[in-house]
Formats: sequence, C-alpha cells, structure tokens
Amino acid sequence: MNSETSTPIGEFTLRLSGTRRGARLARLFAVHQLDDWHVTGRAAEAVALVVAELASNAARHGKVAGRDFEVRMWHHGDHVRVEVSDARGERRPLPSTEPDEGGYGLLLVGALSTAWGTRDRAVGKTVWAVVPV
Repeated sequence: MNSETSTPIGEFTLRLSGTRRGARLARLFAVHQLDDWHVTGRAAEAVALVVAELASNAARHGKVAGRDFEVRMWHHGDHVRVEVSDARGERRPLPSTEPDEGGYGLLLVGALSTAWGTRDRAVGKTVWAVVPV
C-alpha cells in the first residue's frame, strides 16, 4: 500500500513496501517533493542520496514480511530532516569501517548530514538524518 501526504508547511510522508522497488520509489518521490519545496542542485542531490540509502537499508535490513517502511521529510529553512522507519527494532545500523561489497552507505549519510542517529518506536526503529540545504 502506498500513501503520500504533502503539506504546504514543509512535511512529507510516504509509506512503501519493504522491497528494492519501494526503496527506488522513495528516492523518486523525495526528489519530486524537494522540487516542490524549491530545494535544488547539490542540496537536493544530498537529500536524495540520504533518502536512497536509508530507504535501501530499511528494505534490505529492516524488512518484516507484510510490513511497509515509512519515509518522512520536513523542510525547515536551512535543512531537511529525513526519517525512515521500519519494523526491525533489533537491527541497528552501524557504519562499516571495512566494507566489502557495500557498507559505505552510512558513511555517506554521515558525510552529507550534520547529524544522524536512531530512535526506538512502538514497533521497530527510525533512522534519521539532518541534511543542510
């Protein structure tokens, strides 16, 4: 099930299936929303990369059969806050210091954001990042 909410106050919410297709769609919808907010250029690229990485992680590592993941973004003047929530609270993201075939994603998130982290929710976890625009 896909549902999208966009409001003029700078909030965006999207629920997608926990699949690779869902992760790709998260990035595409985020890019469209950033354009609506007039966030362009390198700032939009940075936010899109953060959304892509966090959504990919949710689909790959946070997947629970029959459960979606959720992407939320807030535009607050000089930054965009990105949150991706999934149903696997016991699997916390850790940046890899010696990645083999991948594992660089969270290092990228850290480089593009001023802060990032995780927090618990009733079911699962939320991984968030604050990206300057």
